[in-house]
Amino acid sequence: MTPSLFHLAAAQQSAPVTDWAARIGWVVGLLVFVAFVYWLMRQGWKWRGTLQGDLPELPALPDEPGEPRLTLSGRYHGSTTAGQWLDRIVAHGLGTRSRVELTLTDRGLAVVRPGATDFFVPVAALRGARLDKGIAGKVLTEGGLLIVTWEHGGKQLDSGFRSDRAAEHTAWVEALTTLSTTPHTTRTTEHTEYTETEGAR
Repeated sequence: MTPSLFHLAAAQQSAPVTDWAARIGWVVGLLVFVAFVYWLMRQGWKWRGTLQGDLPELPALPDEPGEPRLTLSGRYHGSTTAGQWLDRIVAHGLGTRSRVELTLTDRGLAVVRPGATDFFVPVAALRGARLDKGIAGKVLTEGGLLIVTWEHGGKQLDSGFRSDRAAEHTAWVEALTTLSTTPHTTRTTEHTEYTETEGAR
């Protein structure tokens, strides 16, 4: 056997054997760690939901929301305490990111979310709108989010939306700002009188 063949045979015989037991143990350990982190996240989510238990149920969509002023298709990125973009609200499904269909009428803002809870923001609860880049830990480009500020259960909330056509955001800010700054006392009084009249019949 020539020296080169001898060295080749020796190298083949000394090739390390894969330690499958150690590799499998490492993979199992990693999976257990990932599962533990996921469990901690779930517990934190439940704990936050418990702390927000005083938040009332979300207003349901009205049977007759009114004539649409604007419509939007896009994504819902979450809600937070107004002005605190990391203080996520998770109660009543507000923490669930989803697709969304928005419809703005004179009565308010209808939020339809496939696979998540729909809700309605009455016009009297609207507090304004702006363009921003982050909410609930989600960061996009500057002005990439439409933030709607509204009041529910005595608490002001920011809800973040992103249209499939971001150029629509400016028109939404203008319309929501106009609605939120328009006095609604007369409209509320008329609605109350109408309800009382109907109840008396």
